Amino acid sequence: MTDPIRYSSDLEDVQPDEGETVEQLNEQFDIILKTTHEDYGHAVRSVHAKAHAIVEGTLTIHPDLPPELAQGLFATSGEHPVFMRFSTNPGDILSDAISLPRGLAIKVMNVDGARLPGAEGRTQDFVMVNGPVFQAKTAEKFLGNLKLLARTTDKAEGAKIALSAVLRGVNAALTAVGVESAAVRSMGGAPNVDPIGETYYSAVPFRYGDYVAKFSLVPVSPGLKERTGAIIDASGRPNAIRETLQQELRDIAGEWEFRVQLQRDTDKQPIEDPTVEWKEQDAPAITVATIRTKPQDSWNDARVQRVNDELRFSVWTGLAAHQPLGNINRSRRDVYKHSANFRARANGCPIHEPA
Repeated sequence: MTDPIRYSSDLEDVQPDEGETVEQLNEQFDIILKTTHEDYGHAVRSVHAKAHAIVEGTLTIHPDLPPELAQGLFATSGEHPVFMRFSTNPGDILSDAISLPRGLAIKVMNVDGARLPGAEGRTQDFVMVNGPVFQAKTAEKFLGNLKLLARTTDKAEGAKIALSAVLRGVNAALTAVGVESAAVRSMGGAPNVDPIGETYYSAVPFRYGDYVAKFSLVPVSPGLKERTGAIIDASGRPNAIRETLQQELRDIAGEWEFRVQLQRDTDKQPIEDPTVEWKEQDAPAITVATIRTKPQDSWNDARVQRVNDELRFSVWTGLAAHQPLGNINRSRRDVYKHSANFRARANGCPIHEPA
């Protein structure tokens, strides 16, 4: 196994037109934000608008990590409170019969250290999806997908449900012959799996102190592993996922391993192309921490209010030691802030980091 590559700003390839792309992304997100605000009378997130569960837990950083893994947040062993928000990816709140990739946002609290520019508070955010790659190579490519999403926001939910059923069949056929299609999954062809049994990935790379890494979160407790691959029947139940998770998490004590893949080869683990999977045989995923949750009400009204309306999750909220890397991540900095500011203005509810 080759040694991990030391972080250097030269590893990124910043393009001169990235600012123009961000402006166009914000224009498309504004279409989604304004449309949904008019529909609901309440501003929601421009992506991952629909939450299915919000739970509290504890992140325990393991002691005696080797030097290359004892970096940033993970340099000091100990415990941190966390919020976990399970969601699906569109910016409008759809019936769960439209099966889409799952998302998981984690906010780690009581985090000290040098912050990223503009990162308020003492928190570290991780934003993940249940697939190891991102659907577009660059923000410019993603912009094309976003234009389609903006045009179809709040349109023909019945047709979307029918299309989702067709695309699930397409995805199953492709998977049977060893083909994975992030595009098919993102359009409604993802299997309608139980979110708590899924493995989640950062999909894009981050600085990891002196190194570069991708992150994953893997369910390991028996109650969670039993739900891996379990299909939720959402027929006639628009909030079937939320209802299922609320029932399950009342009884399940959750445990997940937080794992790190260090970059060891710039060709096999590129920074600027998040459509390339970092294979574990080349960059093994190593556990550095554990998240545990007690049985609880995953749709507690007070917690939902606090997390859904009063907090934001952004890959640019956190330590300088975990700086987001690559074109997709660079574009997320202003786009995430733009969306959060819209919600704050529209709802008259300032968004701030927990003290």
